[in-house]
Amino acid sequence: MSKVLFITGAGRGLGVDIAREALKAGHRVVATGRRPEQVVEALGGEQDNLLVTALDITDLDNAHAAVREAVDRFGRIDVLVNNAANFYAGYFEEISDAQMRQQIETNLFGPMNVTRAVLPVMRGQRDGHVITVSSIAGLVGQEFCVAYAAAKFGVEGWMESLRFDVEPFGIRTTVVEPGFFRTELLVDASTSWAELSVDDYAERTAATKAAWQSMNGSQAGDPAKLARALLAVAELPQPPQRFVAGSDAIPTAEAKAKELLAQAEASRELGADLAHDDAA
Repeated sequence: MSKVLFITGAGRGLGVDIAREALKAGHRVVATGRRPEQVVEALGGEQDNLLVTALDITDLDNAHAAVREAVDRFGRIDVLVNNAANFYAGYFEEISDAQMRQQIETNLFGPMNVTRAVLPVMRGQRDGHVITVSSIAGLVGQEFCVAYAAAKFGVEGWMESLRFDVEPFGIRTTVVEPGFFRTELLVDASTSWAELSVDDYAERTAATKAAWQSMNGSQAGDPAKLARALLAVAELPQPPQRFVAGSDAIPTAEAKAKELLAQAEASRELGADLAHDDAA
C-alpha cells in the first residue's frame, strides 16, 4: 500500500537514498532540506509523487510550515523519517561550548521540532510511524565523539520514552542505530572539527582527525541497502522499537548489552540494599 513519507535531510547522503527508494516503491514522498534545489537535483527532478520543500529542522515554525504543505499536497503523513543530522568531531575540551550546543540543537532538538509538528497529524489519523535515525554512537560512547554521542544518547532516551506517549493513538516508533555507512556524514558539509586547541590533545587530535578523514568513502555499509531495510521496517504492522543496522553495529550493541548486565551485577552488593528500613 502506498504511504506518504516525510523525510528530513533529503538533499544528500542517506536521505537521498531513502527518498529515492521510497519513490521507486510507489510511495508518495515529502523530501525536505535546507536547499530545496539541491533535493530536486539529487532526486532527478520534479515528480508527481514527490513534494520538495525547504526545511531547517532547528526552526520549529519552519517545521510546522513544511508539515502544512505536506498535508495540503498529500492529505496525510504516514511515516516520518528523522534523518537530517551533522557531526561535530573532537575531544571534549577542544569542542567549544557553542559547538556542543549547536550539535545538540541540530541532532536532538531538530528531530524533536519536526516530530512536534507531525504528531498532531498522526494523532488525528490515529495512525503513523516515527522513525528517527540515531547511531551506534547513541548506544556506545566512542573516542572523539563526545558531542555527537551526547546528542544521539539524548535521541535514544527521547524516542524510547516517546513510545509510551503515542502508542495509545496508533503511532509506532522506531529508533535506528546504524554503524558505519558510506553516507556523506564525514564530508565537509556535514562534519565540523573542534575549534579549540589544547596542547595535551594535539598529537591525538591530528592522528584521529586524519583517521576519520581517510574513512570517508570507504565505510563498509551500503546506504541504498539501509534505505531499503528502513522501508521494510516501515511496512511492518509491529515495527521494532530499535533497529540496529550494519554488520559492525550488531556485535557492538550485543557487547554493550553484556557490559550493562555485568555492570548491574557488579553493582548488586553495594547498590541493591539502599532502601529506607521502613520501605516495603
